Amino acid sequence: MTASPDTLFAYLDSLAIAHTTHRHAPVFTVEEGRDLKASMPGGHTKNLFLKDKDGAYVLISAEAHTQIRLNQLHRHIGTKRLSFGSPEDLLALLGVTPGSVTAFALMNDTAGKVRFIVDAALLACDPVNSHPLTNTATTAISRDDFRRFVEATGHAFETFDFSA
Repeated sequence: MTASPDTLFAYLDSLAIAHTTHRHAPVFTVEEGRDLKASMPGGHTKNLFLKDKDGAYVLISAEAHTQIRLNQLHRHIGTKRLSFGSPEDLLALLGVTPGSVTAFALMNDTAGKVRFIVDAALLACDPVNSHPLTNTATTAISRDDFRRFVEATGHAFETFDFSA
């Protein structure tokens, strides 16, 4: 069974991770959320759910304005060519739908099938803001707690500098 936002908040509480959530109209893209994000301090994420030609899955959480060159990324992270994962795979593995992709969904990947990579630029921000399993809200946690959350889900906290 996949987690809900309330399940996520209870999990954050169990980890003693302070969190603040702002509810808003659905936001599907970085551009759609620009005005909303201007009123919320910290770094805002864009999240990409990817699959390589061998069937390996990768979730990337990047700072909202980071340019990611998908056609070259595989060479830098040691995968085959990458494309976007299907909505069906996204739902099956991370329990979310397109537009709601978030690092918080790693709590649904109990089998550890998804590799997680975080943008170095995002780690320069504090707090980190991301959807809480739905695109109708944004949840802020500290940068250090972001790492603690990811590691608590059993995933490695792999950092990559997309500007390089």
